Amino acid sequence: MSKQASQFQEKIMPIIYRGKGIFKPLNTGWIDEHVGCIREYIANIYFYTKNNTTIMIDAGYNYERLREKMSWLGIDPASVKHILLTHQDTDHVGAVETDSDQLFRHAKLYLSEIENRYLTGEVRRKVMFHMYKLPMVKTDNERVLLKDGDVLDFNGIKVECLLVPGHTWGHMVYLIDDSYLFTGDTLWFGADGGYSFINVLAEDNELSKKSLAKLYNKLQRDNLRPMVITGHTGWSKDFDFSFAHIDQVCNSLKRTQKPVDPTAPYNGYDESDDTEEKARTIRLGKAYGSRGES
Repeated sequence: MSKQASQFQEKIMPIIYRGKGIFKPLNTGWIDEHVGCIREYIANIYFYTKNNTTIMIDAGYNYERLREKMSWLGIDPASVKHILLTHQDTDHVGAVETDSDQLFRHAKLYLSEIENRYLTGEVRRKVMFHMYKLPMVKTDNERVLLKDGDVLDFNGIKVECLLVPGHTWGHMVYLIDDSYLFTGDTLWFGADGGYSFINVLAEDNELSKKSLAKLYNKLQRDNLRPMVITGHTGWSKDFDFSFAHIDQVCNSLKRTQKPVDPTAPYNGYDESDDTEEKARTIRLGKAYGSRGES
């Protein structure tokens, strides 16, 4: 169902969200020497490379230009053996669903054991305040099921797996080498900092806020200030900015919501600004409003 769901979102989502300043995806390119990014409409997927090993974080839409854009970064899909899934929504798993191009047919998928219940059909994913059920995700890839606090090692790449339920029941974020936090759909960056992600897409908004508070406290306790990298609104090294408003939810129903991101594209599905030349020559800058390194 991923191809049909991706095509549906490409048609419907611009009508719902254009002009609201909600989505500010990064273009395709490199954030730094370790983290590469690919833009798929309003969503970003990421690649982390170290010690001649590349792991992938989320699998995006069922997206026809994925192989092409990976070539801009010099990454061969066959080299990707491990894919960390934050959650199983259409825009995060499309490239590993059964009707995809199967670029990663030999890669292992890592996701929380709670999130896996969506894939088995035990639980159905609901959005729009539980009024709409999403299609069931189907994949043939081998799965590794994770618990909160599990630590993985991929040829010297340390990955700490942290359960942050709310957007989905089993959503995970991944802390890599204690320096990069891939947050999927838990955080939304507005002009004045991070909020709990979009209200109409959450299983439980109150749980989302509690989960973010727990995550923030864990990072504080461990004296960690990682780069925070989101699925739809870019990245920041400004810890205070990233967690500034996690007790509030991004309300996508308010056209006049403030603060939106004034630099967000009017239509996030317009990819005309995402080019190979830029991907090869320009480093991807931090989120609007955040301090720290560019």
